[in-house]
Amino acid sequence: MGGNILSPGSAAEILFGVFFLLLILRVPVAVALGLACLPILLIEPRLSPTTLAQETFNAYNSFILLAVPFFLLTANLMNIGGITDRLMTFSRSLVGHFPGGLAQINVVLSIFFAGISGSSTADAASQSKIFIEAQRKEGYDDSFSVAITAVSAVLAVIIPPSILMIVWGGVLTVSIGALFLAGIIPGLLIGLVQMGTVHAYARARGYPTYPRATMLEVFRSFLVSIPALTTPLIIIGGKIFGWFTATESACIAVLYAGFLSLLVYREMNWRGLLDALGETGRLAGVTLFCVGTASAFGWLLAFYEIPQALLSNVRSWGMGEVGVGFFIAFVFLAVGCFLDAIPAIIIVGAILQPLTQGVGMDPVHFAMIGIISLAFGLVTPPYGLCLMIACSVAGIRVADALRDTVIMLTPMLAVLVLIILFPSIVLFLPSLISPEFLR
Repeated sequence: MGGNILSPGSAAEILFGVFFLLLILRVPVAVALGLACLPILLIEPRLSPTTLAQETFNAYNSFILLAVPFFLLTANLMNIGGITDRLMTFSRSLVGHFPGGLAQINVVLSIFFAGISGSSTADAASQSKIFIEAQRKEGYDDSFSVAITAVSAVLAVIIPPSILMIVWGGVLTVSIGALFLAGIIPGLLIGLVQMGTVHAYARARGYPTYPRATMLEVFRSFLVSIPALTTPLIIIGGKIFGWFTATESACIAVLYAGFLSLLVYREMNWRGLLDALGETGRLAGVTLFCVGTASAFGWLLAFYEIPQALLSNVRSWGMGEVGVGFFIAFVFLAVGCFLDAIPAIIIVGAILQPLTQGVGMDPVHFAMIGIISLAFGLVTPPYGLCLMIACSVAGIRVADALRDTVIMLTPMLAVLVLIILFPSIVLFLPSLISPEFLR
């Protein structure tokens, strides 16, 4: 941009140099993003430090982002109000007789939980408390228990409603309804390959299996779980069919989860409600603070037209849509190892978007490649938040669970490759149900 003291290259060196230096010094990511902006704002005469506060506030001034704390509250109400317990009983009746029954239940419960909460960290925290000690008592290896709990938790950002989909749709102007539909098939495919991985482990290591549930037991557990299973239908169906927005669907999910916990299952008291509200406030504060500082960082990237400068050489490679898809996946897989998914979407997504537009890639296809690639970062060091949560609950080092984690991620990587090669996997449901959501 003309009239600036700093060139795009110099501005990029300062922004990313300060940011990575602060990360090395173990400054929290959200704080590091904000502090990395300050040198630029002090150097450039046309800008000032107040720009940081202004752009951060502009990010918060978003109706869509109100959905984030509400989905987090829904997850906490589920755990406290007994909804998760009902879903676990139903999961056991469905897959408990498969090899590695308890680990299979872990995966299926993550699929159900993902359809309600939208938060992988909430899933990892609750599932770790439920399953790791139980699997330890049944003779499962700690590394396996941690790995399957952490890896299955990432389904919450792939299966709708997903907080990452809401952020992506709000920041990059993509239909959230289309993203919700696009995540269903990839999420279920990843869940299936995780169950297949558990099956292989159980056969090799002799993990125990539960007796097969009778049809009557399956039916009874299904009846008890119907109110809980209705939640994702309300959330996703309401958004897709235009009954309410993503934020309104999150509010309705909170009211419905509260109704189930207080009046139907009657396992949550007022103390539990206060605990859920407090935990939600803590998680939402961290998440949204990261959104604000990442948005300020991204605004500076746009101000200096850094994305165009960074992609100028990449465009000369002459990649087609498939090549761009693999390039996007590689970038997000690498970035996800070091950066939280939300700032990665705001910063890296905005940088890569012009590249995808140049090859005619559908924005929904681009979004799903990015979101699934970022999901890997939740279980890969040095970031690996879900893996760290599971290891903390199990009381083991992250390094001790890495081998099994990598093995479980390999089939997931194969699904990502299929999605890049065959866009119809993610575009089938949006084109079938609501084609107006696509470009």
